[in-house]
Amino acid sequence: MEYLILDGYNIINSWEDIFDLSKDSLEDCRDKLINILSNYQGYRKANIIIVFDAHMVKDSQEKVEPFDNLKVVFTKENETADNYIEKFVHKLGSIHTIRVVTSDYLEQTMVLGNGGIRITPRELKVEIENVDREERNVLENKPLNANYLMGHIKPELLEKLEKIRRRKF
Repeated sequence: MEYLILDGYNIINSWEDIFDLSKDSLEDCRDKLINILSNYQGYRKANIIIVFDAHMVKDSQEKVEPFDNLKVVFTKENETADNYIEKFVHKLGSIHTIRVVTSDYLEQTMVLGNGGIRITPRELKVEIENVDREERNVLENKPLNANYLMGHIKPELLEKLEKIRRRKF
């Protein structure tokens, strides 16, 4: 099983050309990131976990919210996204493929030491852009009738079905 786990706020702050915190609310940026990763997950088929810090929120409890096929985690009070990710990799890194997206050097070192694979926010962005480009190419080059049942039926059977439809059998 493959996991992609990332520090959501780290990504939002790293992708300055996509997220503009001076114009958009943090909530809007979170929603946009979740939607981007949901689309990516549909192509990649990895288990994606987005972790957002809530460690400065008094009395906050860890909250896990499913979104499409993603898991969105808000950490509990006094737990950073890095802490959550470190525990996750430590627990499952030896039995699953876990790719961790962060620009934090210390976090990258810890991930590698526990059997995870580190990926920078920039590398993930390039991966997502490549997936988007591939999806557009597939859609643009797809024949119009490719999704229709009739486009997949042998001509002989199609002829017989047409006779039945017209009651000429």
